[in-house]
Amino acid sequence: MKNRTKQFVLLCILLTISGLLLMLYPTLHAWKSKSETDLAVQRFRKNTSVTPSAGPQEANQKADETEPVSTIKYPELLQAMQTYNQRIWVDGQSDLCDTGSYQKPVFDLKDYGIEDEVFGILSIPKMDLELPLFLGATEEHLENGAAQMSQTSMPIGGNNTNTVIAGHRGWNGALLFRHIELLEIGDEVTVTNLWDTLTYEVADIQIIEPYEVDRVLIQTGRDLLTLLTCHPYGSGGRYRYVVYCERVP
Repeated sequence: MKNRTKQFVLLCILLTISGLLLMLYPTLHAWKSKSETDLAVQRFRKNTSVTPSAGPQEANQKADETEPVSTIKYPELLQAMQTYNQRIWVDGQSDLCDTGSYQKPVFDLKDYGIEDEVFGILSIPKMDLELPLFLGATEEHLENGAAQMSQTSMPIGGNNTNTVIAGHRGWNGALLFRHIELLEIGDEVTVTNLWDTLTYEVADIQIIEPYEVDRVLIQTGRDLLTLLTCHPYGSGGRYRYVVYCERVP
């Protein structure tokens, strides 16, 4: 009888602990996710020293005039990204044809001596948010931060560019783009890449259908950064919430 009582008590304790763990899982996962994204951001800042400037194109031109090009970090990568941005604008982003187009990264950073997949930092003060920025909207990248959607412009700024950055509307307790509706016209959004900190302001906000690819294409003569996530929250991706941001002169 005593053994049965002990077993019953032990079972009750185990069930209670299991229930508590299930209840706490979202909170624990959110804390773990926040810790990992913060660490990625800190690591990028530690390994990359950049200051706000007119942009990598202008920085490259300045270097040509006043100092050796070799002083620019990863010059081959910068040149390749500038060439890529020009090409997709000229050909009308013809490879942006389905959801699979967004996923596979165009550039493998390891080919340029960058072992970490983090290309930069997306900062949104209004949302009290800083996320590591990855190239290619793969599931892994979206779970760990914000992701530049392939076949859109590389996040280096420049005329005739539109970098589309996707983020989950919350993921297993992690906020990510959960509170994107806080953003209003005029709010600031910045991207720090390997060379510059680029500053943008929210210029327009729209809700679109998932298939409306034409709504996130490059707009001639503009330097844009577009934030994109599911809408409404908890809908499973019925629509897309789109925040268009334009580069501050």
